[in-house]
Amino acid sequence: MTAAQWVRALRLAPHREGGWYRETHRDTLLIPRRGLPRRFRGPRAASTAILFLLARGQCSRLHRIRSAEVWHFYRRSALDISIIAPDGRRRVIALGSRPARRERVHAVVPAGAWFGARLRGRGAWALVGCTVAPGFDFADLELADRATLLREFPRHRRTIEALTPLP
Repeated sequence: MTAAQWVRALRLAPHREGGWYRETHRDTLLIPRRGLPRRFRGPRAASTAILFLLARGQCSRLHRIRSAEVWHFYRRSALDISIIAPDGRRRVIALGSRPARRERVHAVVPAGAWFGARLRGRGAWALVGCTVAPGFDFADLELADRATLLREFPRHRRTIEALTPLP
């Protein structure tokens, strides 16, 4: 199947950060605000999960959320997940199905880190899942501003420019 066929079959919609997605799980267990760290401004589902597809030419723009996010590899091409920690350390995790190429089938992005993803090499598309706990809320999503991140992390210019496409 092509990326477009997967998008239709899974009923995916465009995502603000890039790519295509559909929420597939939102836990009915609700954590009240008083049971969460101060960085959360309201109650959250205990966990959420989405399907996420990136096609050639797309990227998951650099962004951060207030929860940890676990990425799960499902189909086709591998992804590189670039993570910039609050202290400025950068790492790249290869998400894919070939451990001999140092690819992992799942990876964890810590809460509060800037992160984004793109296809490895000449990949055609990648279908992954993302699980967030406490659950994702769009109020927690912060898309990176290129100029601000370049001032804060100038040594990561290539990553920042690649994962903050201009309109």
